[in-house]
Amino acid sequence: MNLNQTDHPLIARFTAAGQGGVFAFLDRLDAAQRAELLAQAGEVDLAEVARLHRTLVAGAGLGAAVPAGIEPAPAVPLPANGGDPAAWARAEAAGLEALRAGRIAAFTVAGGQGTRLGFDGPKGTFPVTPVRRQPLFQVFAEKIIAAGRRAGRPLPWFIMTSHQNHAATEAFFAEHRWFGLDRGRVHFLRQGRMPAVDFDGRILLESPGAIALSPDGHGGSLRALDRSGALDLMKAEGIDTISYFQVDNPLVRAIDPAFLGWHLLAGSEMSSKMVPKTDPAEKVGLFCRHGGRLAVVEYSDLPAATQAGREPDGRLRFRAANIAVHVLDREFVRRLAGGEGTLPFHRADKKIPTIDAAGRPVTPAKPNGVKFELFVFDALPFARNPLLLETSRGGDFSPVKNATGADSPQTSRDDQVRQWTRWLRAAGADVPVDATGLPAGAIEVSPLFADDERSFAAAWRKLSPPPAIRDGLVLPASS
Repeated sequence: MNLNQTDHPLIARFTAAGQGGVFAFLDRLDAAQRAELLAQAGEVDLAEVARLHRTLVAGAGLGAAVPAGIEPAPAVPLPANGGDPAAWARAEAAGLEALRAGRIAAFTVAGGQGTRLGFDGPKGTFPVTPVRRQPLFQVFAEKIIAAGRRAGRPLPWFIMTSHQNHAATEAFFAEHRWFGLDRGRVHFLRQGRMPAVDFDGRILLESPGAIALSPDGHGGSLRALDRSGALDLMKAEGIDTISYFQVDNPLVRAIDPAFLGWHLLAGSEMSSKMVPKTDPAEKVGLFCRHGGRLAVVEYSDLPAATQAGREPDGRLRFRAANIAVHVLDREFVRRLAGGEGTLPFHRADKKIPTIDAAGRPVTPAKPNGVKFELFVFDALPFARNPLLLETSRGGDFSPVKNATGADSPQTSRDDQVRQWTRWLRAAGADVPVDATGLPAGAIEVSPLFADDERSFAAAWRKLSPPPAIRDGLVLPASS
């Protein structure tokens, strides 16, 4: 089979756009390899690639400077930090009402692999809990089941995978019988991909029969929701509000009634949670305000002196750290995905494995091209009535990103144990702890037993007599 630009319109379009090199080795490929290459090329928006090269590579370089005049973003404080307890109670009631009405869906961005953890498989399959070593997906599934029980109805769960891990993720759910969820309430969608380009804007090949494609970033989740038909499915089922979280954070309140209620009562199109930044050097994006709009600025884009600035009371001035937990209005997502207020792409210079003019593999020693990504928090400036809400780090945020050190499996497991120990002590259990809040024995509490301090206290009171806590405690399900 001999394909050329005269007998295939896709090849002709690439050639006309100056990207004919994608098909330079077509005559070496068998029929299956040709079909796969053509399918990959069909994913590429050539006009978008040309625009991104013009604006981000040939034009603006690594990106524009942070605009002058940015200010710290105000957040609704927790009651423990001066927030109005009555307002928080009203928000929680409004969130529970929305859950009972079937207006809420959970949405997990789960396209990553466990490579940085030294783990072979989708990150959501990583064993994250301290005793039973339950995978991240099971933790979230149990939280969603618990929230559904509280609402009196099962909740839908949308999960964005990647081309790399889609099949493995679906197989993992099937192997674990959907973690007790109704199969019909779990929906998978694939993240989009973007081609990498060299510094002259030419699309790179990773092999003679494959384009160098990579996921389009967590901001691509909004386009994926639209293109997959998930938004239409939500509309048909009466779902208008999406609880967004990423797969690496086992402490997350996957379905938080108070957060949902604050969002709905404010008439917000996008709301976000923040935790106070621990120190100026912490590598987290920061919520800011500029020109009256809420936005996130990456830590690497803020001058060190700005990050170190403090209020008269000693707190960091820019302290609202982004933890990638949001609530989104369904039709707001549709508007953005459809082009209104399109999210900006970000440029990342990378060492991209590719091939030379003879088709031989090349492993670059320095960056040889550019990848393009979308960030979900860039939607905030386009949202009506955006809201920023404070949450506690120990109760909502302990990600698993690195194999060792900060944000590692060990730090996350310790944080999980600290949370459950606080619940036990608040319920009246005698649990000695060290200076960091850790008990001597191993503790694990399934969300099916309790998923917050209040539900834990209620479930604990039902245990008669309460279990002894000596070498540890495991509470896998509610009695």
